[in-house]
Amino acid sequence: MSQKLLKEAFISNLNGTSLLEISIGLILAPLCIACRGLLLILYNLHNGRPLCSRKYHLLLDFTVLVAPFVLGCTILSPVLPLLPITIGAFCAGLFYKIYNRRNHYIRIPPKQIIRDFLKTSLEPDYIPSITVFRVYVNVLTAINILAVDFPQYPRRYAKTETYGTGAMDFGVGAFIFGNALVCPEVRQKTGVVQSKFSCLARQLLSVWPLVFVGLGRLISVKAVEYHEHFSEYGVHWNFFFTLAVVRMTASLLLTLFPTNKSWIVAVILAVFYQLILDTTHLKMFVLYGSDGKDTRVGFLNANREGVFSLYGYLAIYMASVQVGLYVLKKRTLVKDWIEVICFLLLTVFILFIFLHMSQVYVEPVSRRMANLSFCIWIVAQCLTFLICFLVTDLILVFTKLTVN
Repeated sequence: MSQKLLKEAFISNLNGTSLLEISIGLILAPLCIACRGLLLILYNLHNGRPLCSRKYHLLLDFTVLVAPFVLGCTILSPVLPLLPITIGAFCAGLFYKIYNRRNHYIRIPPKQIIRDFLKTSLEPDYIPSITVFRVYVNVLTAINILAVDFPQYPRRYAKTETYGTGAMDFGVGAFIFGNALVCPEVRQKTGVVQSKFSCLARQLLSVWPLVFVGLGRLISVKAVEYHEHFSEYGVHWNFFFTLAVVRMTASLLLTLFPTNKSWIVAVILAVFYQLILDTTHLKMFVLYGSDGKDTRVGFLNANREGVFSLYGYLAIYMASVQVGLYVLKKRTLVKDWIEVICFLLLTVFILFIFLHMSQVYVEPVSRRMANLSFCIWIVAQCLTFLICFLVTDLILVFTKLTVN
């Protein structure tokens, strides 16, 4: 076999990993953020001033925020659960040392600290968790894309062939989720409802970089004959085109329907698309082409995965708009954010129940088709990821309160 065919075989016919392993891997991110924050607080407490050196900041950020993921998806993947346990224990030790150091000088009853914590005011216009969520989605995407071509990267983390849940399957959905969280409609920068044409024209102007990057990727891949996995998006399609089309279509939908009802649009899209998959020949067409032999003749046959998965990604985007509207509401007190976390936890619990029912009675998760189970999984997993960052923020606020 040629080198190109060997590479294609290396990334083909994969079935993914368990939801539990993906969740364990994602827990690393908020633990790393907590570890970094606690180390900086301890340094400030010990030296009486914050860490100012850019060189040491860069070294700290790479060592604490990036290196654990590089190790976790390569040489330490066989013992992945030990990573969050180790970092979590280290964070607990740091918190204990900070708390004891504070109490060495001023003894404040724990109940009083908790009361003060619940009444603590936070900056209402800035939510670090959303920024960190989006940054980590980019960081994890970069690490996985670079690592996937190497044998040290576990095959179970790569994109699945047809059904299953892989770490890279989560990555594409998380990108859609992260974009929708801070879209103009969520940040209420679009003003009054405009006509369909003006809305579409505005979005065409805003997404042209994605279109050009997608075209650049298409041309470069074909020019150098880089190995491709057609069952991901098709022969000519790629994820940049998906991002562009979803953004434009979602903006058009949000001019037709109230933004605060976007979750209803998401449910209708996901359920209707699944019904079409189950009651027509669309599923067979997406998986095997019009002739049942995986033909790639014609634009629609050649790019069927990319074109029809747009429905699922659009449903995820619309659901994420609803999440963004809820999370970005102005809140000033810690206790308000605790209520947010509790509500999101309840939502995640319900979504995972629906996911189980969908996988058992409808169809397993399929990124290739972006089916109903995939949509539910992405929203539930992203909400879990976001909740972990919210909890981490509150832990760091509580720690700072104990040393002030």
